[in-house]
Amino acid sequence: MNSVLERYLPPSAVIPCFDLIRTHRVHLKVVNERMTRHGDYRLQPDGSHQITVNATPNPYRFLITLIHEIAHLVAFESYGRRIKPHGREWKHTFQHLMLPFLRPEIFPTSLLPLLAKHFRNPKASSSTDAHLAIALKEFDPPSDQSILIELPQGTVFRLKNGRTFKKGQRKVKRFQCVEIGSGRLYLFQPNAEVEVVK
Repeated sequence: MNSVLERYLPPSAVIPCFDLIRTHRVHLKVVNERMTRHGDYRLQPDGSHQITVNATPNPYRFLITLIHEIAHLVAFESYGRRIKPHGREWKHTFQHLMLPFLRPEIFPTSLLPLLAKHFRNPKASSSTDAHLAIALKEFDPPSDQSILIELPQGTVFRLKNGRTFKKGQRKVKRFQCVEIGSGRLYLFQPNAEVEVVK
């Protein structure tokens, strides 16, 4: 297990994460990247706990996702299965589990203030915190993907599923974009990763 964790986590986070996995008897599976989620927690029919986390070369994203999913397990065990998946019990548990990791031996100093702000009231996904998501992307390998907020209005872009859109105006927190094929309007997170159509 340690060798798997060493591939994906910041070095100083390996032992504390291994201890959490062992304490809570987690069966951890690292899976190919999924478009819709970074990780997943499931109570198996035999009573064991399975957590899946997307394989990513970004150790900070992997760590946040792993602790996010362990927080689901711990919150359900502490408060019962009737709680909301991302309700206050989960938020409190996530904050408590994440606190020992929020230090410069584990995270770059550029991320720590954003993480401190994020964990005052953690969201269901780090991807919905646009400032944190953009900062985390700095630690991804280079790609041909652009971040929507950085593109000028009127830019035509493509999603991984092949659909194309034209960037419109910002509406409160999200950008209103029109789908080229249908003319329908959709709202996008500012940190959505898209491919610019030349």
